[in-house]
Amino acid sequence: MTSITIRKLDEELAQRLCIRAAKHGCSMEEEARNILRAALEHETAPTEALGTALHAIFKPFGGVTLEIPPESRCANRRASQSLGKGGAYRFLER
Repeated sequence: MTSITIRKLDEELAQRLCIRAAKHGCSMEEEARNILRAALEHETAPTEALGTALHAIFKPFGGVTLEIPPESRCANRRASQSLGKGGAYRFLER
């Protein structure tokens, strides 16, 4: 379990928490957990991925079709020559 420390807690707020905890028959720590749990209970995590959410936001503005250039055999040959055999894999493992 995770622990948190709440700094700069107003005395008046701490007193109210103490009274509330006493009314509920629990410690201040347990009362604070219950308050946090109740406050966050109805919050939901995002159900869609970031890319999907961004797409939905910007879709009304239109889109851009990007042309992917064909692979260059020379570029691949130069990369393999400069890295050596299996060098690309060694480079990615670093």
